[in-house]
Amino acid sequence: MQIRFQNSPKEVKAMSTEELREHYLCESLMQDDAINYVYSHHDRMITGGAKPVQQSLLLRTHDELKADYFLERRELGIINVGGSGVVEADGIKYDLEKLSCLYLGKGTKEVQFTSDDKNNPAVFFLLSAPAHHTYPNKKMKKEEASPVALGAVETSNQRTIYKYIHLDGIQSCQLVMGLTVLNAGSVWNSVPPHTHTRRTEVYFYFDLNEQQRLFHFMGEPQQTRHIVMKNHEAVISPSWSIHCGCGTSNYAFIWGMAGENLVFSDMDPAPITELK
Repeated sequence: MQIRFQNSPKEVKAMSTEELREHYLCESLMQDDAINYVYSHHDRMITGGAKPVQQSLLLRTHDELKADYFLERRELGIINVGGSGVVEADGIKYDLEKLSCLYLGKGTKEVQFTSDDKNNPAVFFLLSAPAHHTYPNKKMKKEEASPVALGAVETSNQRTIYKYIHLDGIQSCQLVMGLTVLNAGSVWNSVPPHTHTRRTEVYFYFDLNEQQRLFHFMGEPQQTRHIVMKNHEAVISPSWSIHCGCGTSNYAFIWGMAGENLVFSDMDPAPITELK
């Protein structure tokens, strides 16, 4: 588990490319037969990845958590972006095909990840936040996630949004989680960009061709910076930072938030014409 501490806008303004990547980019999350995590002190979110290939993987606690088991004081959102797999939580098996989501509440003691086919393994994206109440474990398929079509061909951002964990969906303490799929020919996400000083947000990019790249923009609206990303990488967006991106081809991404509230529409717009 990597540990990332908070940085102020003033610090970020002076960061080099290498420093930005060191503090905010989550690389190598998806490795065969391993679970990897990045613990951020921004809202104490944990970003992770589990890719079982030859064997099942057990969700273990870490010294940093000072907990007897991983979800003793936490909740967890899981979205599969690979082949079909199974998540077993306290003896109950949940079949997760691609783009299905599973929420596991505080108090779930034993969690195990398995792929149905080692030649097409499951790729589980994990996002966890502290929890102070127990909500029931629940699975949701993408067809149940109230898909919403947004954007236009003319602005290169035609996309479909799927909401899983939110006020009107799967209930949680503070996690909000879903994903966005861009149509062929569309490359821009989250335009117009925004901030929300009440919540930290994480983006995880997937279904991006290995030969293509994604330019993710962050920073204060008048002090923007960018990080070049590839497939299966995540980026941490502090509450004061914008978060939007443009790819060299279309792609999909998971978005997840934690913080002050669960309101999906809680955003402070940063109009394009005012960005610098």
